[in-house]
Amino acid sequence: MVTYGAHPGWEALGDPSRLAIVQRLADRPLAVGELADELPISRPAVSQHLKVLKSAGLVVDQARGTRRVYRLSPVGLAALRDQLDTFWRRALDGYQDLVEETEESS
Repeated sequence: MVTYGAHPGWEALGDPSRLAIVQRLADRPLAVGELADELPISRPAVSQHLKVLKSAGLVVDQARGTRRVYRLSPVGLAALRDQLDTFWRRALDGYQDLVEETEESS
């Protein structure tokens, strides 16, 4: 369930296996079998997690012969970063307001 206009990638990254997949793909593009070799989950499980990550816009795939190679989506990751930047700016603005209120009441 996605709420408050959050990017669906946040929910997808909430699963430890999907987060591990994203961490592996940050190093280089990988096929399903290569990911399964690096993780303590089955190849079908890796495929299911990749499906969720692809649906969330965090990974893209490309056919290379009989394999599908997955890589991180720059567009999807940029959307997450934009939301983090927004959260950060709002938190800093709130902190600045608090400091200014404290100074005024002194």
